Amino acid sequence: MQLVFASANKHKIAELASLINPGITLIGLSEIGCLEEIPETSATIEGNALQKALYVYNQYKLNCFADDTGLEVEALDGRPGVFSARYAGNDRNAEKNMQKILKELDGNTNRNACFRTVIALVLDGKQAAFEGLVRGEILTEKQGKQGFGYDPIFRPLGFTKSYAEMSLEEKNKFSHRAIAVHKLVEYLKGLISS
Repeated sequence: MQLVFASANKHKIAELASLINPGITLIGLSEIGCLEEIPETSATIEGNALQKALYVYNQYKLNCFADDTGLEVEALDGRPGVFSARYAGNDRNAEKNMQKILKELDGNTNRNACFRTVIALVLDGKQAAFEGLVRGEILTEKQGKQGFGYDPIFRPLGFTKSYAEMSLEEKNKFSHRAIAVHKLVEYLKGLISS
């Protein structure tokens, strides 16, 4: 089975390719010639994921899944949430996004946060959604060089290291994206075997 992953983010594609079942060939947007910016105008993470998957399915007639991820910080009333990628501006600069959160939380003892990923699948016109959630805390400063996005300032509950201090293999055992992908893979396995 071939599936389009509606992303141009090479980090995300590599992370997902390492999680996907060997019976599934994963291809990115550049491989189908989709170079345009796919709209993400929904007010929710679920809505953005579905919007991206439907866009590829409708425009390119290919089975597709898309994800959207948000970092939800308790002391910031769930922000940045759906605006995580462009929290500090439309240039989607990870460093600026992290600095903005660290500044907003300066002096705040409530560092509780969670990473939430929703994957929307459009397969032969049918829609399904899968969620992964990891609770943790926002660190007071960046730690680690691995990963991307907010990884250097997020430490999952029960761990002494930030996401950015973990190898991809280590992170893939339990990350928010890994949980959602696992649910997607189980769903696809069920379809393949039936």
